[in-house]
Amino acid sequence: MKATIYHNPRCSTSRKTLAILEETPGVEVEIVEYLRDPPSRERLAELYTKAGITPRQGLRAKEDAAAPYRGADDDTILDAMVREPILIERPLVETEKGVRLCRPQEVVREIL
Repeated sequence: MKATIYHNPRCSTSRKTLAILEETPGVEVEIVEYLRDPPSRERLAELYTKAGITPRQGLRAKEDAAAPYRGADDDTILDAMVREPILIERPLVETEKGVRLCRPQEVVREIL
């Protein structure tokens, strides 16, 4: 099974999720460091749809840069995430079984 993780190596939750993926037999991991290689607006919208969450739920609200977007509509939030990928909450993981925002990291097991 292939698993794609939208990863920030500086994030402990993202590192723990990656460790679960790497320790799971039969999982081939693709790592996308989204701060260096951000997903397109369309791809991000697709990931959130597959995860069953809204862009607002995928907003990293802890970031100071998120303050202007906390009450914004989904389109505005997606546009902001494309401009400033630090606003994307992490880690997002996609497998053939679906997509999850893995907070806490154990959520990844739902799609393995």
